[in-house]
Amino acid sequence: MKQSKKIGSKIYMAIMIIFFYLPIVYTIIFSFNSSRSLTKFGGFSLQWYEKMFHDSTMMQSIFYTIIIALLATLISTIAGTITAIGLSKSNRILKGIVEQINDLPIMNPEIVTGIGLLMFFSALGVKKGFMTLLLAHIMFCIPYVILSVAPKLRSLDPNLADAALDLGATPWQALIKVIVPQIMPGIVSGALIAFTMSFDDFIISYFVTGNGVNNISILVYTMSKRVNPSINALSSIIILIITVVLLLVNIIPILKQKKERNKNEA
Repeated sequence: MKQSKKIGSKIYMAIMIIFFYLPIVYTIIFSFNSSRSLTKFGGFSLQWYEKMFHDSTMMQSIFYTIIIALLATLISTIAGTITAIGLSKSNRILKGIVEQINDLPIMNPEIVTGIGLLMFFSALGVKKGFMTLLLAHIMFCIPYVILSVAPKLRSLDPNLADAALDLGATPWQALIKVIVPQIMPGIVSGALIAFTMSFDDFIISYFVTGNGVNNISILVYTMSKRVNPSINALSSIIILIITVVLLLVNIIPILKQKKERNKNEA
């Protein structure tokens, strides 16, 4: 009975892995297809990568996606961290109200948020484009940063900042040299979530962007209406970048721990 359960769980796990990773493998393989077909492999070729790099529209979309994601991540991480630190020192009523408001953008359907931002910018007479897209991304990234930083702040000793001030540190030094290093894992995780949300967003971006300012998600949506294997090349490069980043995020801490262990042993 136990043996059959183990076999069944292994089969189930294998099916799940195939279900999640087969589309990724399929995309990578057909990015090297010599023909335009997305179902029949006609031979190995790098022509779609070459066409992708020579496509000004695609390169522009990649540029806007990366720039907006980086700016939105930087601004939302700073704003979210400062807000979380401020809330940790606030009274319970104010803290509860702000936390409930912070949860609204996360729980609210993206299409409702997108339409709301569209109407808001239209009412103010703001021309849709790079700035509206950036502001929208900052808006929906900040709540994720606050949610990532807040648990780290709750686990801190509440007297830590007071102790730093008693030892002669200025409020700024207490914040930068004492509080921030202690909550750095939460800040980093919040920044990574913010970057991922910004890089991947389509629905909100579609409503708030203007002519000539498209991110990768909008570009892929417009290109999906016609057969264009360059999408596979673009997707493969994104998969490669994400894989490298994940490897670095997991390998660097291991190398640091190994280095510290060797120093302690020496």
